[in-house]
Amino acid sequence: MTIKLYNTAKREVETFVPRDPKNVGMYVCGPTVYDTAHIGNARPAVIFDVLARLLRQEYGDDHVTYVRNITDVEDKIIDGAAKRGISIEELTKETTAQYHADMAALGVELPNREPKATEHIQGMIEMIETLIAKGHAYEAEGHVLFSVPSMPDYGKLSGRNRDEMIEGARVEVAPFKKDPADFVLWKPSPGDMHGWESPWGKGRPGWHIECSVMSKAELGEAFDIHGGGRDLIFPHHENEVAQSCCANDDKTFARYWVHNGFLTVDGKKMSKSLGNFFTVRDLLEKTTRLEGCAGEIYRFVLLNTDYRKPLNWTEDGVTNAENSLDTIYTALKALEGVEADETQVAEGVIHHLENDLDTPFALKELIAIAKEANKAGDATEKARLKGQLLAGAKLLGLAQQSLDDWFKGVRDTGEAENGLTDEGIDALIEERDAAKKNKNYARADEIRDELKAAGIILEDSPEGTTWKRA
Repeated sequence: MTIKLYNTAKREVETFVPRDPKNVGMYVCGPTVYDTAHIGNARPAVIFDVLARLLRQEYGDDHVTYVRNITDVEDKIIDGAAKRGISIEELTKETTAQYHADMAALGVELPNREPKATEHIQGMIEMIETLIAKGHAYEAEGHVLFSVPSMPDYGKLSGRNRDEMIEGARVEVAPFKKDPADFVLWKPSPGDMHGWESPWGKGRPGWHIECSVMSKAELGEAFDIHGGGRDLIFPHHENEVAQSCCANDDKTFARYWVHNGFLTVDGKKMSKSLGNFFTVRDLLEKTTRLEGCAGEIYRFVLLNTDYRKPLNWTEDGVTNAENSLDTIYTALKALEGVEADETQVAEGVIHHLENDLDTPFALKELIAIAKEANKAGDATEKARLKGQLLAGAKLLGLAQQSLDDWFKGVRDTGEAENGLTDEGIDALIEERDAAKKNKNYARADEIRDELKAAGIILEDSPEGTTWKRA
């Protein structure tokens, strides 16, 4: 198997060659835990979850270390806690727990390691001291700033020239900067503002230094893959490169830079003012489907567009995803009782994932296997296709719900949907069976229509009648 990835640093698709196949490392920028995650935040979590699964498929679970950090110190967190009248620790603990729950609903597995910024303050202070000692940083009015002119190849990741870096970038203008492009490594925390003691007084770290320190602590000075959203290329990842390459002895830092594209809603940027802004929690709670089932539908949507391209979120896309998953689950239902080897992923699925994580075509391959399984008559062929279907779905983080949950399960909203409980539906089906035996076909049809109107689809077979929620 040969994995190919688009490397932002090289601006081309490259064959992935790890530094050490026995110790493959990937660091991905995680959430800043000041508020509930929106669906745009979920895209990188899902994309890099699939990449981590693919790496483990190739190199083995014990040889891949996936690190995704938690940013739990940032000005938005300080402001958010103050507005709610709670401590920063309370806010970040609550928001982190919600993030974990929401990502779990989308089938996102926890990374191997999840460092928090507040656990690495001393490491940040030490890296800043190193940068000062090497002439790459300076203190000014209680701040410590990275000196951009001290690094001749600054901008090599994003490919921006100096004017582009300053104009239109999130660069803070301040009179104490020696150069307009210089960025903050440490800033003061006046009064009772949250902060830590340092050689430069009480303060808090800049955003960029956090990831440089956490990635080094977890994976070493140089590692294989650094990932995140496209919006992080500049200035965040560019500044990580600057800090890490100037402070560390190994100037490699990350060898492959992987970035996912933006997410829009109905062709427009998500915005609360436009009414098209929604969190993962909003989506999970607006449906009557069980959380895991709804989460798989949304995960499918997030994977059904090339990860590097913009993803346009639409209701039609959600409906199509649900229908596609229904095809997969229907095939699995027909194969109940068939023993299968679930370790052999279909070559087509692997081939597309190897090809720069082409999840849309991997999904198409999975659906094609499901349709082929529906036509299979030979027991050996059924077993082979079921195994491929389950293995491929697992690699993509799909089809992990029970058949009953997918076809019948609804979220507990305090009352049964349309007044029909599972037991009530089963009772009506029994009444319908009795009506047909008594040749009361009018009543049998009446029950079918009643259930259909309530969103219950009946499927008759020689083995009996089964049902699912539409």
